[in-house]
Amino acid sequence: MSISGIGSQTSLIVQSLVDTRRQLDDLQRQLGTGKKADTYAGLGLDRGLAVGLRAHVASLGGFDNAITNVGVRINLAQVALGRISDITHQIKAATLQPGAIDSNGSTNAQLNAYLELGELLGLLNTQAGDRYLFSGRSTDQPAVETLDHVMNGDGARAGLKQITAERKQADLGANGLGRLLITAPTPFSVRLREDVVSPFGLKLAGVTSNLANATVTPSGPPTGTTVDLTAGNPNDGDTIEYRFTLPDGSTESITLTATTSANPGPNQFAIGATSDLTAGNLLTALTAAVGKLAATSLTAASAVAAAGDFFNVDAGQPPQRVAAPPFDTATAFVAGTPADTVTWYTGEMGADPARATATASVDTSITVSYGLRANEQGLRWVVQNVAALAAMTFSQSDPNAAERSAALNQRIGTALAVPAGTQKVEDIEGELAGAQTTLSAASDRHRQTKATLSDMLEQIEGISNEEVASTILAMQTRLQASLQTTALLFQTSLVRYL
Repeated sequence: MSISGIGSQTSLIVQSLVDTRRQLDDLQRQLGTGKKADTYAGLGLDRGLAVGLRAHVASLGGFDNAITNVGVRINLAQVALGRISDITHQIKAATLQPGAIDSNGSTNAQLNAYLELGELLGLLNTQAGDRYLFSGRSTDQPAVETLDHVMNGDGARAGLKQITAERKQADLGANGLGRLLITAPTPFSVRLREDVVSPFGLKLAGVTSNLANATVTPSGPPTGTTVDLTAGNPNDGDTIEYRFTLPDGSTESITLTATTSANPGPNQFAIGATSDLTAGNLLTALTAAVGKLAATSLTAASAVAAAGDFFNVDAGQPPQRVAAPPFDTATAFVAGTPADTVTWYTGEMGADPARATATASVDTSITVSYGLRANEQGLRWVVQNVAALAAMTFSQSDPNAAERSAALNQRIGTALAVPAGTQKVEDIEGELAGAQTTLSAASDRHRQTKATLSDMLEQIEGISNEEVASTILAMQTRLQASLQTTALLFQTSLVRYL
């Protein structure tokens, strides 16, 4: 009698042991990795959902990277804008303080303005990494020129000081009377008129007279007016007011008062024995008053206007300068060129809004705009007014220097208060703050969404450590029992059988 091998039953037992061992290895892998499978195929019917969820989480990660980068840029821009706003308030406060003129021809307010202008230009060249924040789309190049080039020019290219000096000549004219001609057409009359039709000098806006026996007749162009005293003398205390528009858009007036005093004061004219003598006195008083106005308020207004000509550049609008020489008889402007005039803003000059020059997608359907240009109105307005204050010089020996300095300070202080309708630095800060709010909201939303998606993925891909551990323990027990049984079967022999 012979006992044959176990045969097919042995094969099944061995295969069962191998399968059990494979399942045990997989469970140990799950326990080590915390994942049900190491391939999507191992997830069964949920594999498609898992792929979609992971793609969504990855896209949120991309948006979060964009939010981080944009957030850093906006934060740096806000720091720069905050400092620009502080400088604006500091210079405005300085213009309210009277200051003596030093030996270099500058007041304390001007010295501060020059230093602060350098800081303003430095702030407008702020970088985030290798990206210039205030250059519009030209993020690889500085937004503005250097302080020295802006103020003093660069070789053959004129800077602000030269533009200001040329504009001053054009506004004052050869006679220093603001491009006005004051003459006596007849012995009994006084005529005041603009020398030519031009954008320069004092512009006569109107005349109001209560002079007895006087006839006031307008004329033009060029705009003018004639006061005729042929009918007789005015009365003591009668007045005539001349109103003017200055190059910066401000208005000034001269009021002359008739007096019987033998020693007329400023802005007074003596009533003579005859009306022709009175007309001569009016001519003298008017000439002196206009000369004073030209040497003070007009010169200050000219400096402010010159700064506007120089700094107001954008797409299709180069810096403007007086078409000359000669400058004191100029009648028009000419566009500065890159060869003869410094362009202070060196970034991109598009016609679209500055904010649109830099955008970032921070969610599937949300785009944030955070671009900046140094030449947008709110920033340019600060730079040009601080520069206008810094560019003018005075002479200690000039009797009109103090009044001219006061006139300039008054204009700069008013401008830095920012008139209605003009963009403010704070307006730009507010727009960027809106972008920051959008970034923060998107980031919070992404955080919550990723937490929800991660929970779903964990349910699909993850395991319960306790459940897997108990399964491993049970399988180890069964495997040990199976191995013991199998070992006994393979040790069976005839002797053992009997």
